[in-house]
Amino acid sequence: MFFKILVGLSLLAVLAYAQEINFVYNGFRSANLSLDGIARVTSNGLLKLTNNTKQQMGHAFHPDPVQFKNSPNGSVFSFSTAFVFAMQPPYANLGGHGIVFVVAPQRGLPGSLPSNYLGMFNETNDHNNTNHVFGVELDTVQSSEFQDINDNHVGIDLNGLTSAKSTPAGYYADGGVFKNLTLISGKSMQVWVDYDGTEKQINVKLAPINVQKPRTPLLSLSKDLSLIINQSMYVGFSSSTGSVQTSHYVLGWSFRVNGEAQALALSQLPKLPRIGKKEPSKVLTIGLPLIVLFVVSMLILSVVYVIRRKRKFAEVLEDWERDYGPHRFKFKELYVATKGFREQELLGTGGFGRVYRGILPTSKIEIAVKRVSHESRQGMREFVAEIVSIGRLRHRNIVSLLGYCRRKGELLLVYDYMPKGSLDKYLYDQPKVTLNWRQRFSVIKGVASGLLYLHEGWEQVVIHRDIKASNILLDADLNGRLGDFGLARLYDHGTDPETTRVVGTLGYLAPEHTRTGKATRSTDVFAFGVFLLEVACGRRPVKIRDAEDAILVDWVFSCWDQGAILEARDPKLGGEFVEEEMELVLKLGLMCSHSDPLMRPSMRQVLQYLEGDLPMPELSSIGLSSGGLTFAHREGFDDLAMSYPSSLYKASAHSSSVAE
Repeated sequence: MFFKILVGLSLLAVLAYAQEINFVYNGFRSANLSLDGIARVTSNGLLKLTNNTKQQMGHAFHPDPVQFKNSPNGSVFSFSTAFVFAMQPPYANLGGHGIVFVVAPQRGLPGSLPSNYLGMFNETNDHNNTNHVFGVELDTVQSSEFQDINDNHVGIDLNGLTSAKSTPAGYYADGGVFKNLTLISGKSMQVWVDYDGTEKQINVKLAPINVQKPRTPLLSLSKDLSLIINQSMYVGFSSSTGSVQTSHYVLGWSFRVNGEAQALALSQLPKLPRIGKKEPSKVLTIGLPLIVLFVVSMLILSVVYVIRRKRKFAEVLEDWERDYGPHRFKFKELYVATKGFREQELLGTGGFGRVYRGILPTSKIEIAVKRVSHESRQGMREFVAEIVSIGRLRHRNIVSLLGYCRRKGELLLVYDYMPKGSLDKYLYDQPKVTLNWRQRFSVIKGVASGLLYLHEGWEQVVIHRDIKASNILLDADLNGRLGDFGLARLYDHGTDPETTRVVGTLGYLAPEHTRTGKATRSTDVFAFGVFLLEVACGRRPVKIRDAEDAILVDWVFSCWDQGAILEARDPKLGGEFVEEEMELVLKLGLMCSHSDPLMRPSMRQVLQYLEGDLPMPELSSIGLSSGGLTFAHREGFDDLAMSYPSSLYKASAHSSSVAE
């Protein structure tokens, strides 16, 4: 009996604590908060979540857990919070990322990422039901991967950054008139978040600091939070910076369970720092000496500004590059074209650099700029010479390399912009849009034509060395173009290529290439064969995590060996394909991927097969039989996966791959 009484008293104490939790911070000078990242409290009591550093995040949480339920499976109590915030961008109307009020199972949100993840989640756990995170975001960047409605919105987040409901920032004044608010105006604003545990209703209100709490909510959502909020949780704020360093402040904060949060004493809140410079006095009190001092100071500042600007756009220019003048872009020109290489212009990130969309300021031509790290000075001259030579290639099925720029240990390659992005996003991972067979066959023939031009149609032989679906770009008419010449090598017709280190992508490397390191036209044909199977089957060349049917070429070979090669076709095509063309592409893919380079066709023969100008030989007549092909592809597979660098490109959520 005594034990039961103790348990009952403990439960009553927990309930009493949950019902009475109530705190208010009119400034944070003496507040005992749990801070991490770059968050700090300023000397005058401002909670500053971010500063002027890029790609960082800050968290600030109430140090003690809050009891939201009587039991793990119980209903969430009603709760209420109010806070005053401000976002000060470095430039007018140019914001970084936003700020989020968070209810989370632990402080600090470990494993979270900055930038568009707002310091809350990462690529793997976003929208995971095990997160148990509730948030109200005040976001100033439109992230398409999270389906943001605009770059100035308020949203309710449940376990992920794709808001359950969102609306443009503003408030309803008396009379129901909606008035817009700009979150990055630098002005203080107040937010109220109320959850009714009985009605299961979330209400969010926003208003300028000098306006009372509106009667009409800006945002309402009917949602039972019992499955999201645990019995014990932490409350606080999260924010992050991207390429633009907006400062995020919280001036005051109150919170309460089972009741309305206490109103903040607005007159006691700390002052925000001044934005910009103070206006000079209009009255000359000192006379001519002050004017002279002012003029001299302005001259010094102008000189400093010019020097800093020159350093900012400084480039590496050596005597041997003067012959390449027409192919060299100024860094300033590319900087302006990409809006300072903003995150919003990022098209994707690959193993060899980041790709940005841009518009040249003078010609208004759309371009894709790839930033490649190149720290080694040895070989740079030869590398640039080859880049400039490749820039002279002109073919309707090749992405034009317009030029380059060198600056501070990095090389910037400038390509034509391909609006439809890379082919792989139409093949894998449940694409929103798929290509029909007619479009796929057209892309295959176009790439074959472009590769034939590289091998035979130019003054030198160009070995691409990285043919794959992610390096095939689509123009506005869905014509296939071969891109990414960052690994390409040249040699004269009639000569043998030199031995180099093995580079490329796992699954596309010919067996002899991995043994000798020598890239030839035949190794390009091998990769093209894998590409043919990739397009026809809608599968990646290698499934690292899947032991069964791990290698695409082996799987298609087994289908052919069983007399059912059409079973390997992409199931997304259904019955909408031409059987003769499908069988031709699958067999040609196996033929090009033959383990013996002497048995592979040339690209001229490949194009003749595709155009119907030359009949395909029987696969058995070229020595394609069970035992040979499978062994050749699996030989050394585990070593390859660990040893050879890959240019595998992972498309960014911002947009599709371009010129990778």
